[in-house]
Amino acid sequence: MNTIEQVRNKQPLIHHLTNQVVMNFTANGLLAFGGSPVMAKEVKEAAEMAKIANGVLINIGTITEKDIDAMIQAGKTANRRGIPVVLDPVGVAATSFRKQVMEQLTNDINFTAIKGNIGEMAYLVDIAWETKGVDSAEIYADQAILKKIAQQVAEKYQTIAIVTGAVDIISQGETIQTNDTGHDYLTNITGAGCLLGSIVTACLTTNAPHMDAAYDALFHYGKAAERAAALPTVGGPGTFLPHFIDQLGK
Repeated sequence: MNTIEQVRNKQPLIHHLTNQVVMNFTANGLLAFGGSPVMAKEVKEAAEMAKIANGVLINIGTITEKDIDAMIQAGKTANRRGIPVVLDPVGVAATSFRKQVMEQLTNDINFTAIKGNIGEMAYLVDIAWETKGVDSAEIYADQAILKKIAQQVAEKYQTIAIVTGAVDIISQGETIQTNDTGHDYLTNITGAGCLLGSIVTACLTTNAPHMDAAYDALFHYGKAAERAAALPTVGGPGTFLPHFIDQLGK
């Protein structure tokens, strides 16, 4: 049984401590894909929720001070239980507060995977890169540079590093894979990267080796985007979005 089939057979419960802007989109996308979402950032229930989840996603897109303890408690609980915990360091390069949060999270939690765009991931290993708010500036980079960034993140945090872009790079130290599926419409809808973090977390709950599971998540996600964009009724990001959710379930 392949990774995607395992997810759909298991219907893993993914505990999201995530970006408020994307909660609905993320929940609908994960449901379509085959997982089961729960959104719980209240510190009084974060650890308890992580005790019943199959995986935990931490996304700092709309981080506030009161969210930090809940994220740490959920992440530590996931570590104790041996379930995957994924970090999406959204906009980490934008402010000193986000950098501080990133340092707290990575000091206290062992992450199974860290997923971000080029600017975010470069920032984590002190490689200069232009960013614009929470987005990475559209600067051409050859694969050698991307692989270097991914490998350094993987080694620094002892994790699987996923650098997303026109070509996605997945690294676990010396082991590197690339994925070139996807469509430009993904860059024109809010939350595409955040939903991808949820899909990756769901795939990491399977019996597949973590590198393979991460690759399968990115490949499936990109192919769903390609199929949706190719439909004759799709003429731009607005019509693309609902068809993309449909295609995630194919």
